[in-house]
Amino acid sequence: MSDPSINFLSNYLEKSALDKLITACNDIKSMRVRGAGRIARYAAKTLRDVCSELKCSTGEEYIEAVKCVARCLVNTRPTAVSLPNAMRFILNRLIEDYKRGIDDIESLKDLTSKYSDGFIENSVKAVETIAELGSRRIKDGDVIMTHCHSTVAVNIIRKAWESGKHVEVFVRETRPRFQGHITAKALASAGIPVTLIVDSAARYFMKTVDLVVIGADTVAVNGAVINKIGTSELALVAKESRVNVMVGAETYKFDPKTISGELVKIEERDWREVISEEKLKSIGNIKVRNPAFDVTPPQYIDVIVTERGVIPPQAAFLIIQSEFRMSLPYVKDPWE
Repeated sequence: MSDPSINFLSNYLEKSALDKLITACNDIKSMRVRGAGRIARYAAKTLRDVCSELKCSTGEEYIEAVKCVARCLVNTRPTAVSLPNAMRFILNRLIEDYKRGIDDIESLKDLTSKYSDGFIENSVKAVETIAELGSRRIKDGDVIMTHCHSTVAVNIIRKAWESGKHVEVFVRETRPRFQGHITAKALASAGIPVTLIVDSAARYFMKTVDLVVIGADTVAVNGAVINKIGTSELALVAKESRVNVMVGAETYKFDPKTISGELVKIEERDWREVISEEKLKSIGNIKVRNPAFDVTPPQYIDVIVTERGVIPPQAAFLIIQSEFRMSLPYVKDPWE
């Protein structure tokens, strides 16, 4: 791993702890750990575990080392805001306590653990609340279409099924990494009737669909949703067919930086996820592009379900304003 923060941290961590951090970063970057919520919780747990093993002499050294650990984790995936928001949740509170005079290293470690565990607990509870709120908007007999794999979207549909609503679900494969297979398995294991379709068949089947349910990696201040590539196209097809689009998104997926006009960086992944080197050679001299996400405009979205309630996309500003007061107006991130 080439992150310069690793060299700095080698002064404060044993090799085993440093390897733990590097492994976690590689797990996120390679998508062995995937899904915005899971990534955020995994990063929070990693920060907690690694920082508990920091060997620092002063509180100032400890805070700088924690910032480096967070920076390593944040740099792994540029699009899903859940990861940096997890780090903001923990570090902003920790640094505030430090500035108030808490500089004993063991106390700072305890606080790091407390805030990390708090974020994880809040994240899990948020999914449960969103599932309950979202499921109420699903009617008995609805045919649903979904895309990629979202724990929130799956839980919304599963909660509706468990409440006695008989639904059917079309699941798009979601190429090139086929995350739709994970969703299909999760829903089918709950007994829900599932039909797996190729991504390009969405319009063909949309005439039989009552509702589109998707997750989000990031929600911008204008209500635009950044999610797995293909989401925008699905929402456009739904809009054309007058099918409502429901997005499930925890409030830590709302991006406070977009309020100052900063754009969400769209991650582009290795082209080998799309086609093998051998197959590419047989085709000839062509370019292969592999963007991982796209942007769905707010006018294609009917509601965003959060743990704070159900909102129209245009109310995203209010969520950001209430959840990220410490980030408004824009200031440096705590790990910078």
